[in-house]
Amino acid sequence: MGLSKDFVRTVMESVAGAKPGTNLVSGGHLTWVSACDTYASLKVSWEPGAAPESLDAVAKAAHTALSAAAGKGGDRVDSLIVEFVDHAGKVTHTTRFGGMMQQPQPPQPAPGAAGHKPIPGLRQPPNPQMSATSGPLAGVRIIAVGAGKGGVGKSTVALNLAVGLARRGRAVGLLDGDIYGPSMPTMLGLDGLDAVTREGQLEPFLVHGIKTMTMGKLVEPDKPLIWRGPMAHGAFKQLVEQTRWGQLDDLIIDLPPGTGDISLTLAQTLQLSGAVIVCTPQKVAQDDAARAARMFQQLGVSVLGVVENMSYFVGDDGKVYDIFGQGGAQVMAQRLGVPYLGAIPITIALRKNSDSGDPTSNFTGVDAPGQNLRKALEEMVTNVDSQASLAAMRSGAAKPSLTIS
Repeated sequence: MGLSKDFVRTVMESVAGAKPGTNLVSGGHLTWVSACDTYASLKVSWEPGAAPESLDAVAKAAHTALSAAAGKGGDRVDSLIVEFVDHAGKVTHTTRFGGMMQQPQPPQPAPGAAGHKPIPGLRQPPNPQMSATSGPLAGVRIIAVGAGKGGVGKSTVALNLAVGLARRGRAVGLLDGDIYGPSMPTMLGLDGLDAVTREGQLEPFLVHGIKTMTMGKLVEPDKPLIWRGPMAHGAFKQLVEQTRWGQLDDLIIDLPPGTGDISLTLAQTLQLSGAVIVCTPQKVAQDDAARAARMFQQLGVSVLGVVENMSYFVGDDGKVYDIFGQGGAQVMAQRLGVPYLGAIPITIALRKNSDSGDPTSNFTGVDAPGQNLRKALEEMVTNVDSQASLAAMRSGAAKPSLTIS
């Protein structure tokens, strides 16, 4: 039958809480449960300052109890993630049992439906919880690019933002967090490359001046990932935590559309510098984008602003056509009280460069449409860069710098 949230919650009543005579449920520790098939995730609220060893002991007790209870019913626990959070909901420690980079086993899958290709040799990081103060991503400016709906060009914006920042001399990573529909293998021209591991970590692809990792290179081509929340949750965390990013100035994360599990996992796992919302001019796209903006604000993530993609079409003759009604995203940004970061046009060159995996050419066009596109992208990159710097200053993350010339 597999694990269920109610089953896991009931089992946690047998795991001791912080105070004598209490358990994880009665003591108010268990704040979130997710489970399906043989995978489960928990969020446990615990007093700050607890030693990692004591937290690991609590997690081990939860894993032992869950494995024993599941075994009595003929089930098993392939993976359990226990995240300890403070009173504000911020993850302070993570303990894992099992792994998410294995073949998912949904009940009675259709032949060939599961497409996840295991990557051998991965090891758990010494400190799996990435935070603003520890771990390989300490001090990195992390910008999420999201949208309320699919098909608005979110991946296009994320990719060109990363390439644009890299062209300005910054060390940039690009994480394709769209677990179910990764676009970066095509848009970056990764088709002929295979994912490899080094010292137990995924080695990012180095193309167009950026480092990138995508689930699209860890699965069989054309095979869907039929995963529920806990599987996607674990896979996303593994992409972040077990990729050998090296030294970065910026990490751009291309999120899946909507306001689901991945966006929530991102906000709770990493300290984001801010989020960019992508929208097209139509009213229906604005409504969904507004929900995405409100989600980030509710999670305490600064919304850097709104980018209007597909704002207008530029023909080869340089003539401009307002196909979708230009300016809608700017009105939405004013209504939400967030910055307007610019408008990106539709051009034939942009479509060709995206299909051929050559985003660098978006910044080198010399004809009228190419110059228009380059100007729009440079303006967007400048505005995002400026807003991210302002957000860092407001949060106290930025440090003063002195330039002597």
